[in-house]
Amino acid sequence: MHYRPFGTTGFDVSALGFGTMRLPLTGDNPADIDRRQAIRMIRHAIDNGVNYVDSAYAYHNGESEVVLGEALRDGYRDRVKIATKLPTWLVEKDEDVEKLLDTQLKRLQQDHIDFYLVHNLNSALWPIARDCDVLPALERARDKGKIGHIGFSFHDSFDLFQEIVDAYPGWEFVQIQYNYVNETVQAGTRGLEYAASKGLPIVVMEPLLGGGLVNPPESIREVFADSPYPERAPVEWALQWLWNRPEIATVLSGMGAMSQVEENLACASRSGIGTLSEDELETISDAAYAFRQLNSIPCTRCGYCMPCPNGVDIPRNFEMYNNMHIFKGNQDFLNRTIYINFMAKEARADKCTVCNECLPKCPQSIKIPELMPRVHEDLSRPLG
Repeated sequence: MHYRPFGTTGFDVSALGFGTMRLPLTGDNPADIDRRQAIRMIRHAIDNGVNYVDSAYAYHNGESEVVLGEALRDGYRDRVKIATKLPTWLVEKDEDVEKLLDTQLKRLQQDHIDFYLVHNLNSALWPIARDCDVLPALERARDKGKIGHIGFSFHDSFDLFQEIVDAYPGWEFVQIQYNYVNETVQAGTRGLEYAASKGLPIVVMEPLLGGGLVNPPESIREVFADSPYPERAPVEWALQWLWNRPEIATVLSGMGAMSQVEENLACASRSGIGTLSEDELETISDAAYAFRQLNSIPCTRCGYCMPCPNGVDIPRNFEMYNNMHIFKGNQDFLNRTIYINFMAKEARADKCTVCNECLPKCPQSIKIPELMPRVHEDLSRPLG
């Protein structure tokens, strides 16, 4: 494992961080984590050098933090730093901050959290953090020893990102969505470089675009096949592109299977700053261009929009729609078959009532209610 300085915190972080948003499940309920397998995966990653594990209040309906706490028993806690996040949308007054934090400490079975983030700052949630005195409340929690370092995760425009970075001199790190397809999306490369110019280490989330860069469409695979390294897997292209940048401290991967842990550990062992050649960088640029030609909805299936008050399974609808259009072939018939014959009627896109509750929650700023009629029309086309 390779390590990088985490800003001025005095901590050297592993190039690969373990994200606990997509742990293996025993069924369809996101709270039904396969505990035995998840704990085994987390510990295996730690045994192989990972020293940064990321969670959040809302992941797996709260069970992510519980399972992480179990995984860090038996001495594993001493070998890692815990990062988790304040559910900003639940804060109404500054007193709520410590109450929520105490709930998380109890879930994690810990007396302190090393890196604590204000979660999912965007145009709707930043005013809450700013006006409800969230940051002074976090400083008090830090003074009590309940948290170590204060940061934020972000999903919105570069202009807002810059405003938030400049608004509080006490930020110690930031977490942004970043991958070779998203250089101009959200904070993007401009945000990455701006945060770095302020001395802030960057934690990267969604490095594989919700798994979309692991098994890309044929047009992207052809780009990689024509490169100087045709044997390199798409996942490695995506990760090495990130690790090539000096601004990035660690790359979080939401791993859901032991095979993914093994593959990512192997990739991390080959990582380095400034190690990609001009030919390799040009290959990635060509792949990004090919992706931009695909007509898809930029949903990463993070689940922040859920639960829908009307029962619509928003991420699932978008996933099937994207699969049908991006991957084509048998995915068209397969996803229409699932939608028409097997998906619960109340979960389908046509049950959207345009209540708009999902809009401020979506990290990608997707116009969800506007897209639902199109999604339903395409997925409900007759199978014959």
